[in-house]
Amino acid sequence: MKRIAVVCPGRGSYTRDLKGSLRLSASASPSLRAADAFRAALGRPTPSQMDAEEAYSSRLHVAGENASILTMAASLSDLDALANVEIACVIGNSMGWYTALAAAGALPQPDAFTLVETMGQYQAGNVVGGQVLYPLVDDAWRALPSPELDAALAEIPDLHWSIRLGGQAVIGGTQVALDALMKRLPVRKIGERDAPFQLPLHSAFHTPLMSGASERAFADLGGLAWRAPTVPLIDGRGVVFRPRHADPASIRDYTLGAQVTEPYDFGASVRVAMREYAPDALVLLGPGGNLGGAVAQVLIAEGWRGLDSRAAFVRAQDPSPADGAPLVVSMARPEQRALVT
Repeated sequence: MKRIAVVCPGRGSYTRDLKGSLRLSASASPSLRAADAFRAALGRPTPSQMDAEEAYSSRLHVAGENASILTMAASLSDLDALANVEIACVIGNSMGWYTALAAAGALPQPDAFTLVETMGQYQAGNVVGGQVLYPLVDDAWRALPSPELDAALAEIPDLHWSIRLGGQAVIGGTQVALDALMKRLPVRKIGERDAPFQLPLHSAFHTPLMSGASERAFADLGGLAWRAPTVPLIDGRGVVFRPRHADPASIRDYTLGAQVTEPYDFGASVRVAMREYAPDALVLLGPGGNLGGAVAQVLIAEGWRGLDSRAAFVRAQDPSPADGAPLVVSMARPEQRALVT
């Protein structure tokens, strides 16, 4: 494997089954040590301390003021472990954009910690609206229209697209709007779970309801050391910020403005990464590998390398020795992690 696209997950990726997963990185990852020191200096639980807790709790691990830095620390720890690869481009999903800024060199790491910490602390005791998840693909991961969702978005006040997450819709809005939405959508399955369902302790990120957070962010974070990235960086619109040529002010304005108040199109970032840079593989940083399905659904919609279904993607993920590595590499899977570390 030579050229990779690095994929940074959002804040909901550190789940109950991952507790304890940072222990192996504690001594080897300078990024994890730096994140721990950053939080310790603020008198707040460090990523390593939260990971080592005896029990997983929503109050500690899911709350935005903790989940964001925990996710970033885990992702950057995986980034530290990469070896013998060339990073062709970097993308992220939702809060993963903040990690992508650090991974691509568009923010110094201490400033990236400040960014994610500040935005996370805005949520402490201040959840604004919420988010609902709903699938837009069938069991084979082929597109499944939802006229009910289209109608709801057109008719229900304060209801907005939040994230276009491959074959899933993340919809943000006020609680009243989300309650109305969930009454109108027919039940579909995401794995074994019935959808639609509301994500716990999530504000209506990437919608106009977050305009107040955006205004605070410009005041609090506009002076960070924004700079052009060292590798191509693709945002939630599919816009590429290129090394040496990107305007740091444009990165700042997108991060603190449109990224907060307008829909995040993760699918667009994947499509641009594949079309413009054609990496040998997309490498999913931890924690976990929950973006694997979303990435695969985008590739299927694109017909990338002839993929037309979930079954075709699964077959492509188990190539013969002559074919080389799988197209999507999750660092949460030991056998795949070994391919890039």
